[in-house]
Amino acid sequence: MKFKVSAEIDYEVKAPSTLILNVHALRTAHQTVIDEKLSIAPYLKIEELAATNGENRFVRLDIPDTGPISIRYEAMVDNYYEVKDHSNLAEIPVSKFDPSVLTYLNPSRYCQSDKLYRLANNTFGKISTSFEQVFAVTDWIHKNVEYLSGFTNSETSAYDTVTQQAGVCRDFAHLGIALCRALTIPARYFTGYAYQLNPPDFHACFEAYLGGDWVLFDATRLIPLNGLVKIATGRDAADAAIASIFGDVYCTNIKAACEFVDEQPFKPIYYTRSIFDGVTYL
Repeated sequence: MKFKVSAEIDYEVKAPSTLILNVHALRTAHQTVIDEKLSIAPYLKIEELAATNGENRFVRLDIPDTGPISIRYEAMVDNYYEVKDHSNLAEIPVSKFDPSVLTYLNPSRYCQSDKLYRLANNTFGKISTSFEQVFAVTDWIHKNVEYLSGFTNSETSAYDTVTQQAGVCRDFAHLGIALCRALTIPARYFTGYAYQLNPPDFHACFEAYLGGDWVLFDATRLIPLNGLVKIATGRDAADAAIASIFGDVYCTNIKAACEFVDEQPFKPIYYTRSIFDGVTYL
């Protein structure tokens, strides 16, 4: 499936500063970047940085002068999504996890799984399979946390979201990750461009490591699962922020868009029907 994605970000620079941007569509085995363009006005030299945590394509901009700066990114991306029968997913013990997966079992800045251990195990611990546990986690979040734009801020953690029972996509993702890790299920943060999101914006959800694969979940249920173009993954939003600012810089405008441009009709994929009704399927 082909998507055209774009981002517009404008800043006002008050002093020489550095920006680390994370807006490029990720290249993966299931996601091909056909073509892309990044433009910056006024012109600045960029440096692409190697990922150290998770998957990303960071670029660094050193900004020597003050004044406005405009960043524009657009790309054509071809995505492939595989739908699997969760009942056939093998349960892999921690002793068999690849070392690269182990970091996603640990608490992180926004995902304090150690503080949510009792909640996770009392609520989901008796569910028989890992997939059904993760599905139950996302179902519980969807039912118990209100999606409320502007309610939280950059300091809000998964523990805060349980208490406040409200948040945005970032908070839904952090809570899902924390509860999964508390159940000894590796989970990581996912940020991307989102098709059919209204209003258009960047979107956050999470991936759980099940049966040797990273499987996508979205407790907000705002968009189809196959309507996402991946930008980055990481332990939490600290690893996958759209922009990290070092200096006296203020964002004045930010927009993101995702358009479906494939010749074939779009067929949305959702996880449907709660396991509490006795049925789960993709």
